[in-house]
Amino acid sequence: MTDQTLQTPASLREIISWAFYDFANSGYTTVVLTTIYSAYFVGVVAADLDNSAPGSATLLWTIAIAAANFIVLVSGPIVGAIADFRASKKTFLIVSSVACVAATALLAGAGPGQVALAVILLTLSSVAFTSGENLIAAFLPEIASPKNMGRISGYGWSLGYFGGLLTLACCLAYINSATARELDATHYVPVCLLITAIVFAVTATPTFLWLKERAEPKTLPSGQNYVSAGFCQVIDTLGHVARLPDLFRFLVCIVLFQAGVATVVVTAAIYAQEVMQFDSQQLIVLIMVVNLTAAVGAFLFGFAQDRFGSVNSLVVALLVWILAIAVALQASTETDIWLAGNLIGLAMGATQAGGRALIGQLTPRTHNAEIFGLWGLANRTAAILGPISYGLINRLGGGDHQLSLISTLVFFVLGLALLFTVKEQRGQAAAAKIN
Repeated sequence: MTDQTLQTPASLREIISWAFYDFANSGYTTVVLTTIYSAYFVGVVAADLDNSAPGSATLLWTIAIAAANFIVLVSGPIVGAIADFRASKKTFLIVSSVACVAATALLAGAGPGQVALAVILLTLSSVAFTSGENLIAAFLPEIASPKNMGRISGYGWSLGYFGGLLTLACCLAYINSATARELDATHYVPVCLLITAIVFAVTATPTFLWLKERAEPKTLPSGQNYVSAGFCQVIDTLGHVARLPDLFRFLVCIVLFQAGVATVVVTAAIYAQEVMQFDSQQLIVLIMVVNLTAAVGAFLFGFAQDRFGSVNSLVVALLVWILAIAVALQASTETDIWLAGNLIGLAMGATQAGGRALIGQLTPRTHNAEIFGLWGLANRTAAILGPISYGLINRLGGGDHQLSLISTLVFFVLGLALLFTVKEQRGQAAAAKIN
């Protein structure tokens, strides 16, 4: 990438088109992973498994999510390195988006008892979704400066929560219509999956039209193809990380606190359904309100991060997470769950926006895609570790969700402890020395 490319400012339209991808793909997270489909999978598709062994359906759900994240864990840094060599992040982004939309639509055809088909399609859609997350994040250092990176990352996450809110609102409208006609979840959940796929496809269009590929292709070393060069570049990236101790510490920190975040994302609806007996409409309304508080959290955190520093702001966010989980653990009424949910929303927006922006600040600008591949690797490791811990404890505890939630609290506490060792300015200075 040339210095001229690095210095060319992004237009407002390009920044908005980048942020709109968060708007587009958030419907997948809210409908498939968090709210409607997760509870439907445990309560309907794989319900027979729990009849003989309580906790088995939840464990299978977390295994499917973990398998998807393991695939991306292995492939993410390689795809990122190849994208750097070919200057083709946008091409990979389009392919992953089409794959996620298609697999989500096909998931609508997996009915009660069709567990294998549901797991395969869920895994495929999740692989495509998380690959897209890595790729869109790699554009951030190209369209933002270190001074406004927190703010722009916050714009993306904030807009993303409104995208999830739009998709949930469409689904809730259809569910209300279906239940008025006395149709059950086996009818309206598949339709909600189709709605999710359509919203994703339509609202991602601005990103594909106006987001620029600012990187320039690099010459392949003699005798290597893109895959072998990608592996070599990943090894080189790990060498860079060894020279960037604060980046390395923060990547490990991400593994810890994101393990807690990932667990909440994929088990929140299951917890509310199984422990507090929330129905589909209650779950959707709760998550819609949580999305609003998350949007506020992401938006305000972007300014706080630029004003007070990323590390200091993230410390506050993790303290809110710890408080939210503590409230959920002792919840005995719907009011308790609403309080915990809104605290989670504020903390979710803050940690998601803040983590991505801080990685961008600690990343050498000529290694965006590959370092963000490692960021994706850290997130994928977390998304394996957290949900699997929850699922295993739930299965061994005979379906005890409150016992399982304790492991989530531990991840946030450990992440907070390690975050105190990350020095922001020192890490930025180290990144600036690497070409």
